[in-house]
Amino acid sequence: MRRRTFIAAIGGAAAWPLVARAREMPRIAVLLNFTEKSGQPLLSVFLQEIRRLGWIDGETARIDIRWGSGDPQHIRKGIAELLALAPDIIVTGSTPPTLMFLEATRTIPIVFGGVVDPVGSGIVESLSQPGGNVTGFTNYEYSIGPKWLELLKEIAPSVRSVGILRDPTNVAEIGMLGAIQTAGPQLGVEFRPVDTRTITEIEHSIAAVARSGYGGLIITGGSGAAVTHRDRIIALAATLKLPAVYSDHGYIPEGGLMSYGPDRADQYRRVASYVDRILKGEKPADLPVQAPTRFLTAINLKTAKALGLDVPHSLLSRADEVIE
Repeated sequence: MRRRTFIAAIGGAAAWPLVARAREMPRIAVLLNFTEKSGQPLLSVFLQEIRRLGWIDGETARIDIRWGSGDPQHIRKGIAELLALAPDIIVTGSTPPTLMFLEATRTIPIVFGGVVDPVGSGIVESLSQPGGNVTGFTNYEYSIGPKWLELLKEIAPSVRSVGILRDPTNVAEIGMLGAIQTAGPQLGVEFRPVDTRTITEIEHSIAAVARSGYGGLIITGGSGAAVTHRDRIIALAATLKLPAVYSDHGYIPEGGLMSYGPDRADQYRRVASYVDRILKGEKPADLPVQAPTRFLTAINLKTAKALGLDVPHSLLSRADEVIE
């Protein structure tokens, strides 16, 4: 669907009969840019917290859910369907759906739960005073990039060539790549950006990292395609014997080696608190964008053993979760 056609379509949807707004129960629209399987744990946390705050689906609110699955077409379809339901508030996860919703509405409140650089992406005016109809919670700052590299070198000291999976169309991903690269010289590492527009591109680029010798991977988390093809990326890292550090804990129970990132469950509990406050009369423009308050490290020892890695005790002692 072309951008102009998409905007016209969802603009029309947003302008459909306003009689729906006279209903007693508010309507909460949720669009998370995960597959349903990978995103279900976070959705469950949000629904549990929003219920605790008194917003019960079918009793005190209507909650409509769609999945982006890392695919722009799925995101556009979900946005059109949700806006046709005339929601009173919108919940998003990452940057792409948040920007797409903003193309359609500057009036319906939006709360995001995982944008890396909302100011640089043009989503809010500032973190302390978002302005407009959007606020939410950031995933992490660029300073986490060098931390991923340090962890990769700690768990796999021989790594010399690092493939960084990123979405080249995402402004925040460009900034993250730059942050990681600044830490390269002192750690003796060269980088290979791995664009994630298609699975074929991902496979070819990861194979090139493996051929370079002493390779490793960093999966930054800002790419929709990386979400869609999570299982394939984990399998490729295992087959090609590439140690990998992921930005999201969800990769680790599935066979990923190591992750370091914000406590996503805590993020979505906090998203629910903002939804509650807005439904009770506060404005998004007055609610500051907040950063994560807790970061988690997870390690899969089975994967480490398969890769022939001896995980340092100092690293194990700092891990929040170790999968045997």
